[in-house]
Amino acid sequence: MTTQDHSHWRRQADQLSLITRPFIDGDFVDSQGAETLTAYNPATGDMLAEVTACNAADIDRAVAAARRVFEAGSWSRCAPLARKTVLLRFAALIEAHAEELALIQTLEMGKPIADSLGFDLAETARCVAWYAEAIDKQYDEIAPTGEDVHATISREPLGVVAAVVPWNFPLMIAAWKFAPALAMGNSVVIKPAEASSLSILRLAELAREAGLPAGVFNVTPGHGAVAGQALGLHMEVDALTFTGSTATGKRFMRYSSDSNLKRVWLECGGKSPHLVFADCPDLDAAAQAAAAGIFTNQGEVCIAGSRLFVEEAIFDAFLPRLLEAARAMPAGDPLDPATCMGALVSAEHQAKVLDFIEQGLAEGMTLHQGGRSASPVEGGWYLEPTILEGDPAATPMREEIFGPVLGISRFSGEAEAIALANDSVYGLGAGLWTGDLGRAHRVAKRLRAGLVWVNCYADGDISVPFGGVKQSGFGRDKSLHALDKYADLKTTWVNLAYAPS
Repeated sequence: MTTQDHSHWRRQADQLSLITRPFIDGDFVDSQGAETLTAYNPATGDMLAEVTACNAADIDRAVAAARRVFEAGSWSRCAPLARKTVLLRFAALIEAHAEELALIQTLEMGKPIADSLGFDLAETARCVAWYAEAIDKQYDEIAPTGEDVHATISREPLGVVAAVVPWNFPLMIAAWKFAPALAMGNSVVIKPAEASSLSILRLAELAREAGLPAGVFNVTPGHGAVAGQALGLHMEVDALTFTGSTATGKRFMRYSSDSNLKRVWLECGGKSPHLVFADCPDLDAAAQAAAAGIFTNQGEVCIAGSRLFVEEAIFDAFLPRLLEAARAMPAGDPLDPATCMGALVSAEHQAKVLDFIEQGLAEGMTLHQGGRSASPVEGGWYLEPTILEGDPAATPMREEIFGPVLGISRFSGEAEAIALANDSVYGLGAGLWTGDLGRAHRVAKRLRAGLVWVNCYADGDISVPFGGVKQSGFGRDKSLHALDKYADLKTTWVNLAYAPS
């Protein structure tokens, strides 16, 4: 949590210099086209900058640079200790420039500055450092063959990894992709989301300062239908890792099929269930977690606990606690360190979220809290924390809204709770509150989700995997398991019968 006050951040914002050109082959370059992306400040609606939008020719240039340096071996074949040293230096630079990076991120996507600095940037630096430390602690294997054979199993970097990253956590989720890819010795080309290129471009400057060779780390802003598609179809991209919508994830799968069968790793949409049983050990803590689980980051979180199911026997006792927790998280100026919930990323997204609320009301849902736009700062795209109660089949209970809208329903008994929780095409996160250890294990095993929390929600650490099942995607970010996405296993079989005696 930052100790700086509101006026400090306003002054810093007025003095900020923004990088707007792509970073390719170790330098900031002009595009071969003339297209731009307009970056807006969601808190005010004002324009921040015009960012260069890369076209297919720019993507070719970035991929060619990444391929060239990979084949040259200055990063891919250097000693593990050398890669570790550079990435630790990179992590230290991120930490040293955390205030600046957090400010850029808050300005471009509207999240509270306290969250940007205290969570996002802290986790970004830690992620890079963690994978740096993992580099020289990975061992290859010797297979248990007969005495006349020596068979080894080794990991090798894939080559060029494309990372297409979202706008809701622009730096942290990007680090989940590029840090393990770089740790394995790959070159990366990052395509940031259209709404959040500015913070990653500044990060690229720090990557260069840390000593990453030219071409190893590239950032190519652009439209998904142009730059993203070019990466997905590129014959020289060996793997593509993506976080975003399920619809876009499916497109990347088709691009892989239409090109070179590149590996595609997807972390897609979510509609995560959050269950509160009658034997919940602490209703106040559960209510606080339920509110934080949907209203943190304005609900623009893939693992947001957007479907809340509360057992009938405690519903009337739980609801007032939930409403109190929601009212404690009003929308506010993102540059105020006291703000808990900032602005939605765009006017279009705000309108989309409001449409979901209207649809829920039209389908008979009851509005308990919020439901309207807010104006803590004039011109910004804000929404009140909103709670709707109704049928689990109502649209706001089925579709990923990606905003501060919580759908709540009642259930009777464990079997119904599990059935309601699993009744979704998504399977990213899930949470449950119970004082019964047996129930905790039973329900956790039966929930179809990649992440399950018991008596908490959305807790985590870089050391544990993050990812989902069903149409939430496959593959895992974070933990040592992520390294396997960016490596090939090679078997080397040596017949010792022909070795000199």
